[in-house]
Amino acid sequence: MVLLMADGSDTTLIETPEATLISGIKEFAAAHGGATAVIEYVGRRGARIVLVGTDGGWGDLVAPTTQVARAACEQAGVEVENGWERELVELMRPSNDLWRSMSKRTLAR
Repeated sequence: MVLLMADGSDTTLIETPEATLISGIKEFAAAHGGATAVIEYVGRRGARIVLVGTDGGWGDLVAPTTQVARAACEQAGVEVENGWERELVELMRPSNDLWRSMSKRTLAR
């Protein structure tokens, strides 16, 4: 949703968080040949939208609520999975830096 607000003779374009989410989801999907989303509730912070591209790339965005997250994915044309299905997890390709950081956390325990 994009709002146009008139202030005297000036017109100001204000992007709402939903519009920012939708454009971010569309950009990710375009850059990765399509995408699938998983929405995770993260308490007071809202909802995390984890996007998995068809090329294995992944990223995430934060929405104020799970309803806003679902609506943004729907408007962006991205399918939302109900959970982490095996096929979706196997598609993800973590970067070498992420693998290194995860191994350091395991070794530090």
